Amino acid sequence: MSIDNLTPLAVEVFKKRYLARNYRGETIETPADVFARVARVVAEADRLFDARASVRDTEARFASAMTSLSFLPNSPCLMNAGRPLGQLAACFVLPVEDHLESIFQSLKDAALIHHTGGGTGFSFSRLRPAGDTIFPASGVTGGPVSFIRLFDAATHLIDRDRIRPGANMGVLHVNHPDIKAFVTAKQDRRQLCHFNLSVAVDDLFIDCVKNGRDYPLVHPRTGAEVARLPAADLLGLMAASAWATGDPGILFLDRINRANPTPEMGPLEATNPCGEQPLLPYESCTLGSINLTRIIDGNAIDYGKLDSLVHLGVHFLDNVVEVNRHPISRTGEWSRMNRKIGLGVMGFADMLILLGIPYQSEQAVALAEAIMSRVQQTAEAASAELAVKRGNFPAFQQSVFPARGVTWRRNATLTTVAPTGTISILAGVSSSVEPVFAFDVERRIVDQVFKDVHPLYQRYRREGRPIDRRIFQTAWDVSPHWHLKIQAAFQKNTDNAVSKTVNLPEAATVEDVRDLFLEAADMNLKGITVYRDKSHPDQILSACSLKNEECS
Repeated sequence: MSIDNLTPLAVEVFKKRYLARNYRGETIETPADVFARVARVVAEADRLFDARASVRDTEARFASAMTSLSFLPNSPCLMNAGRPLGQLAACFVLPVEDHLESIFQSLKDAALIHHTGGGTGFSFSRLRPAGDTIFPASGVTGGPVSFIRLFDAATHLIDRDRIRPGANMGVLHVNHPDIKAFVTAKQDRRQLCHFNLSVAVDDLFIDCVKNGRDYPLVHPRTGAEVARLPAADLLGLMAASAWATGDPGILFLDRINRANPTPEMGPLEATNPCGEQPLLPYESCTLGSINLTRIIDGNAIDYGKLDSLVHLGVHFLDNVVEVNRHPISRTGEWSRMNRKIGLGVMGFADMLILLGIPYQSEQAVALAEAIMSRVQQTAEAASAELAVKRGNFPAFQQSVFPARGVTWRRNATLTTVAPTGTISILAGVSSSVEPVFAFDVERRIVDQVFKDVHPLYQRYRREGRPIDRRIFQTAWDVSPHWHLKIQAAFQKNTDNAVSKTVNLPEAATVEDVRDLFLEAADMNLKGITVYRDKSHPDQILSACSLKNEECS
């Protein structure tokens, strides 16, 4: 078994992140060995449901999909399958209740998850505000931001040699009395280096902004209103902080919970570190992505091949739920109860280039909707087929599906558009549904910086094909409005959420960010993240666009 067309950067990423090593630190695997190892472990789950299952055939299909770079699972699966840790999920959410036992239990649980390569999300909204009295000790609490700093410090210590640096999402509801301190918490560049921050915004807040009204701040312990702030001023503070640092993003919490498949089991309050996976406390989700450049046939989409990859992806990810070895028993229990998976896509921008379609065009929006609609519908059919053989997910009767007339459903959620930051490098394609960041770029991988020319751009230059600048658009060439339109097109047919960054030029204003936040609210998105170029001195990518001749 061999892998065709691995780029030099992909080979380096394999060496630094995925290949097994002996006690002397020498690599003892090839990239093909990684995919063979993963396919073997994940295929074995078939035997749990059918003693006569043709596991070898399943293993061969899984291996073929990965070695052809048509489908890749999330990084923990590639790192840990068939190895001692055995933890295969990318995303977890842990509860943080308003007492020390819960806080420090979640801190311990997060350390165990980070050690295995998982990322964690937390809602700190239940914690009482800074200065509030602690009974019976008669002391005062430091508030949510102080505990976020504690979690961040612990993550720094569990950095796992930077093979997969610890990542967290901290969420605070917009009605929390400490919301201003939270919004500005990353103004000090030395703070919270292992956290993304998101404000959980409800419909009432957006309505108050639009109508110039004050918004109530509520004490999380007593439920009493303790203050009122002009909602527009608070949104302006969020925009100013996001303009300066990239944080916070916004989660549209009511929109997220309108899509909650198991509302009887509790509300969704937090997401994974990149915001695309809302989860209940103690849930995890395993992710995988289809390489869209592999379903192009000439100038058309091979929807039959897409269907086959979706069926394979759902089968693969459901198997991962079964064979995953959780570091915490409760995450194992909750993950198998709802069996959430997140099948998504990568290489969308490259697909557009190959088809001659500009990223910022109605044709691209229509294609995004068509692709994700097909993925969603086919995933639902594949999950139903698995349910007939293996049973519905255990919490099915507590879900929204019986009332909708759904009889068979193996997984509470099926689709997620993840950022695919590393696996898209392995596949040699543009990440997720993002435009190409830049066609010549410097990337920081673990502890080294690599000069990387985008593979498709390099191929066109090597073959002497024309570089049409209407088609070869970078993230900086795409207007913020079109970033949101593409995100909305994918979100329309995605169970969970879409990880998407709206890239802004260095000259963008705070008002531009504020307007984008409101536009995103009107587009039925579940969240928004913005990033203004050069706003972070240690950004992973340094851009050289086609407009900069020094980079060509």
